[in-house]
Amino acid sequence: MGYGLAELPDGDALRHLLGTIRVFARQHDLRLSFHPDQFVVVSSPHPAVVASSIRELEYQAYLAEEVGTDVINIHAGGVYGDKQTTLVKFYQVFSDLPETIRIRLTLENDDHSYTVRDLLPVCARPSIPLVYDVHHHRCNPDGLSIEDAMQLAAEIWQMTGREQYCHLSSPRAGWFARNPKPHTDYIDLADLPNCWLGRTMTVDIEAKAKELAVVTLMTELKGLR
Repeated sequence: MGYGLAELPDGDALRHLLGTIRVFARQHDLRLSFHPDQFVVVSSPHPAVVASSIRELEYQAYLAEEVGTDVINIHAGGVYGDKQTTLVKFYQVFSDLPETIRIRLTLENDDHSYTVRDLLPVCARPSIPLVYDVHHHRCNPDGLSIEDAMQLAAEIWQMTGREQYCHLSSPRAGWFARNPKPHTDYIDLADLPNCWLGRTMTVDIEAKAKELAVVTLMTELKGLR
């Protein structure tokens, strides 16, 4: 980061606040996660971009340690003409990252470039957990069923001894729209995969209504019992 909390005028107060967040999350069984912006691309062919991405991840890992976060989730980035070469570059950079980053870093399948099938080999080798985004998988299919993709991702999480983490969202204009990628305000219960029911896992709700969407979905799920 270039500085530590102790060097700031209110460093002690900030550290206390971060500690309070950690305690609150534990008391209320909240799993915290970070999702750095799209400019974090460790597989970039440009050294300056890689260097700035690593600095950002170092900062995020520092905060993650303070508040007790076990997931720092990123995308693989651009294809740059060759997916396999780019993923090899990702693995090389990942291998040299500080442990505080490596033990938290996860990869997510996206809705344009990298599918679950693309990411599984690089995730399985160093045990980088794959955050399975079912909405992205529906927008960017790869021949794997939702059930198979879910199970393959779950096996990687099991290797790390951590609970599986997934993303769920619904399309703003419906699945038959020209562009189903943008998220809507709430979750359509029909978009929740049946194979998720009864599993022990963390589901990150990506919806414009935020906590209201979470509460609404929880209420609807209770009605299914």
